[in-house]
Amino acid sequence: MSVAAYRQSIMDTATPRQLERKVFQQVTMDLETATRSNDAMARIRAIDRNRRLWITLIADVSDTGNLLPDALKAGLISLGLWVDRYSGQALSTDHPLSPLVDVNRAVMQGLGPAPAR
Repeated sequence: MSVAAYRQSIMDTATPRQLERKVFQQVTMDLETATRSNDAMARIRAIDRNRRLWITLIADVSDTGNLLPDALKAGLISLGLWVDRYSGQALSTDHPLSPLVDVNRAVMQGLGPAPAR
């Protein structure tokens, strides 16, 4: 099976929440790998990818057609703005990436399957 066919298969079977969670998982894994590797370029790429993910999320929840509750939208926008500020600091200093990982993991939990009742 070609890579394109595999990707299409994923798109056909995964829900939007599952896809969002997968992107957060991949970006978070990049942040964790960059932390362990002590590779400056890997750190820059991971921070940039995470920042772009959050900018995209802010744009999505800011859209007038987004049906999330206003309080959740506001919370996500606030988190996204914090991620942007902290990312800038992490790029110019040696701030740890663990706070970014923690925020992403919290979002992944929210995107995960609903707990059984």
